[in-house]
Amino acid sequence: MKGPDIRERLARLQTERVALEGKLSDPEMIAGPSYRDLTQRYAHLCEITRAGERWEHLCAAIAEEEELWKSEVDLREELEAVLKEDRQEMERVRQEFLHLLIPRDPNDRKTAIVEIRAGTGGDESSLFAADLFRMYARYAEARRLKVSLLDSHPTPLGGFKQIVFAIEGKDAYGRFRYESGVHRVQRVPETESSGRIHTSTTTVAVLPEAEEIDISIDTNDLKIDTFRSTGPGGQSVNTTDSAVRITHIPTGLVVSCQDEKSQLKNKAQAMRVLRARLKDRIEKEQEAKLSATRRSQIGSGDRSEKIRTYNFPQNRVTDHRIGLTLYRLREVLEGDLDELTGRLREAAAEEAAG
Repeated sequence: MKGPDIRERLARLQTERVALEGKLSDPEMIAGPSYRDLTQRYAHLCEITRAGERWEHLCAAIAEEEELWKSEVDLREELEAVLKEDRQEMERVRQEFLHLLIPRDPNDRKTAIVEIRAGTGGDESSLFAADLFRMYARYAEARRLKVSLLDSHPTPLGGFKQIVFAIEGKDAYGRFRYESGVHRVQRVPETESSGRIHTSTTTVAVLPEAEEIDISIDTNDLKIDTFRSTGPGGQSVNTTDSAVRITHIPTGLVVSCQDEKSQLKNKAQAMRVLRARLKDRIEKEQEAKLSATRRSQIGSGDRSEKIRTYNFPQNRVTDHRIGLTLYRLREVLEGDLDELTGRLREAAAEEAAG
């Protein structure tokens, strides 16, 4: 969404905000059943228009600074620093405005349950699963989000057949929701003596955590098994049967957790994952029945959809849903996901805005 589009959208939102102010001051409306919904909409409009008005203010300031830069040669070095800072702030506010345009999903504020599974490619796929976990953990840390390991199945070479973790904090699911899908990696494995590039895949699923009030699970529908936790190569890391495997009999869903030393803690973690998976399954079934599954330009988030390619020889990351290619793979894998997540949110905002 470019400058004129933002201004047009902002003008419409400001008009709606003023109209809503009038409605909210009407005594009859205050006593009406829709008053609460209207106040929530008004609060959201205020938040969006504040961001839009801040963006307009920065645009005007930058225009003045650019004119000054042309006429005041002696001040150019100082003005360049100011311009750089203001342009960065303007882009940040623009992204905030676009994100606020997206219709609010109540799930966005929830904890994200992230499952990374090795796909095709053997050991190389497992190693890349570990790379993705590290990338997400670093990005979450930079955003002051908490990462909690729920379950992992490490490999002898330092990869993961599967790793499940929770990301908690402000808009955790909203930030990570677009990572669901197949991630493809192209690189020369360390074990490849001929220098041949291999292609492998790793699957990521991001689910909003379901509370007990969201999903009711009958304990009679559960089969719970305990077993001894194991590490890479089958080495025992526990002398008691603390690991837990829960099978939801009606659906056949199976969840296991073994990273905690306590059986009770492992059971609690497994139930968190099971609730999230059941919630996701139920919602997808409901969408299918209502024929409401609509693929937008940023993808459906389906686990079978190839969403991104990481090409090491070319130092390239390509997100296939929005046609974005970045030539800074190393930085992305170190957790610098802001441009990717920002552009994905922008695409979602444009889709929502029509």
